[in-house]
Amino acid sequence: MSSVKSLTPPEAWASFNETDGAVLLDVRDPLEFSYVGHPCGAINIPWKKAPDWKVEPDFADRVRQTVPKADTPIFLLCRSGQRSLDAAKALAAAGYSDLTNIEQGFEGPLDERKHRSSLGGWRFHGLPWEQS
Repeated sequence: MSSVKSLTPPEAWASFNETDGAVLLDVRDPLEFSYVGHPCGAINIPWKKAPDWKVEPDFADRVRQTVPKADTPIFLLCRSGQRSLDAAKALAAAGYSDLTNIEQGFEGPLDERKHRSSLGGWRFHGLPWEQS
């Protein structure tokens, strides 16, 4: 099983743009992806979905339908970086070899008021994003 690299959002964005054929995979629930927002150009394949937040049993198969070559560079992102790390480990176990987890995720950690996007994350760093 290959190891999963880990980069901050700015590092990941720079590396993604320098890597031919790279895929940006957002593993959050479709509601998070649509309403909270997502990186421009990201593909949404959920690792877990509401309301039960159980791992999607066909996750790796769904990724393989979209990204059939196991050596394709895949950058993974979720809300804070944990789901995407777990999803990356599952893809490594499924044979994918070029995986990067985006630390801090899209929204980053909670601050002292229990708000996100004020301490880190994709949006905090001013990287391109949109809502759908």
